[in-house]
Amino acid sequence: MEFEKLKTFVKNKLEQNDTAHDFEHIMRVLKNATVIARKEKANIKIITAAVLLHDIISYPKSDPRSKNSSTESAQESQKILKKYNFSQDEINIISDAIRDHSFSRGVIPQTLEGKILQDADRLDALGAIGIARIFSVSGAEKRPFYNSIDPFCKKRLPDDKNWTVDHFYKKLLLLEKTMNTNTGKIEAKKRIKIMKKFLDELKKEI
Repeated sequence: MEFEKLKTFVKNKLEQNDTAHDFEHIMRVLKNATVIARKEKANIKIITAAVLLHDIISYPKSDPRSKNSSTESAQESQKILKKYNFSQDEINIISDAIRDHSFSRGVIPQTLEGKILQDADRLDALGAIGIARIFSVSGAEKRPFYNSIDPFCKKRLPDDKNWTVDHFYKKLLLLEKTMNTNTGKIEAKKRIKIMKKFLDELKKEI
């Protein structure tokens, strides 16, 4: 399997994506997934293909179709992988992993490879890169950084459609508990500490 050809295809396909879901995001998730896969003794071929194609369809967060991105990516991956000599069994595992990795679907993938894709993708939403990505999306959506009356959701429910910092409390700080693998859990804990430190500093500055 020549993954370089698939990588080139994906890179060209994602040229119009926002910076939080571009080809560099794919490469970071692949790095995370490879580390986890080696420790968990998973199928690297399956993992690599699933990572490369997991955001092949990616709608902006403000788009009503956004919640369908993983399902449509899974469907598209099946068409693409048939051109790259994957067996039908492999294609099924990969497409299921892509379909179920999304946070909005709220499911735990059935296969180890699916669990690793989900962990690896969620790790890229955490830590220093996670902070960069959240504010990148915020800028693209023209969303204010924080609610001036209650920036850190002390007396209200987080509303990340209106304020960026709310996304930390609505989703990101909760991701550690959703990790599937021990390797993912350990890395998530480290990255969550970075995000909490950032929020502590932000509290001092505003």
